[in-house]
Amino acid sequence: MRAPRGVLRVKRSRIGPPRWIFTSNGLTSRASKGEGERAVEARSTLQSTVASNSVLRSSERHFYLWMAGVFVLMAFGGFTPTYWAPVAGGTFHGPPILHIHGALLFSWTLFYFMQTAWIASGHTPTHRAWGLAGIALFSVMMCSILVAQITVMRLGDARGYGDAARRFAAVALCALPVSIGFFSLAIANVRRPETHKRLMYLIMVGFMHPAIARVVLTLFAPPGAQGPPPVFVAVPPGLIADLLIVVAMSYDWRTRGRPHHVYVYGGLTLLADQLLTVPVSATQTWMSIAGFLEGLAG
Repeated sequence: MRAPRGVLRVKRSRIGPPRWIFTSNGLTSRASKGEGERAVEARSTLQSTVASNSVLRSSERHFYLWMAGVFVLMAFGGFTPTYWAPVAGGTFHGPPILHIHGALLFSWTLFYFMQTAWIASGHTPTHRAWGLAGIALFSVMMCSILVAQITVMRLGDARGYGDAARRFAAVALCALPVSIGFFSLAIANVRRPETHKRLMYLIMVGFMHPAIARVVLTLFAPPGAQGPPPVFVAVPPGLIADLLIVVAMSYDWRTRGRPHHVYVYGGLTLLADQLLTVPVSATQTWMSIAGFLEGLAG
């Protein structure tokens, strides 16, 4: 028989103490105390997790912004002894492609800083809107690296350093497919920001290799050295550049408990490229490839 409206009755459950239920409108007058406490605890945990993730994302944004600033300083400072200072003093003499190549690479470094700044300031839509411009700039920059290396090989050949120039060209040309591979993966993962930003970071680390090499060669080149250096002298600057990956991995370890897999596998890829370039450059196969590329200029 249905209870009259507004009448208080006791409902006994098979398990646990009885719960008092007010039958008017089917509303419960007193719920289980344990259920209420669990609901409050779950809500508090969810709020704490959301707040913690928000703080972590903000910290990461500023970390990558600071590192983008470091990249700009390294790119400018590394090329100051061999390019910026001679250009400012009017003593730099080289074909126009070297100026174009330098302008493109430095523009890319500034572009990376700008894109990172948009993210750090919360302007993600603006960051994405500039994405196509970044793809275009990167594509032209890759072409400039190839053309610049062909030009350098031809200049070395004209000055009697043909074989040495072809071997040393392996440092930049063997790194070219690695950079293109990282960039392609970064574009494919634009909707996975944790992966995307780390792949872009790896590209920047690879671009710091030549800047660091200029400083090392300026400080430690033997007096009177002429012509392209041996390929193995490019290994120490590459290892120094790899320390930037160690910095990012340490940051991941501190904030996330472990380094991201992009840094692990990407770092190993960069290291393998730097170490294998030395034996590859000494093979006849590489010399044939370099000769073929050089011949493309006519």
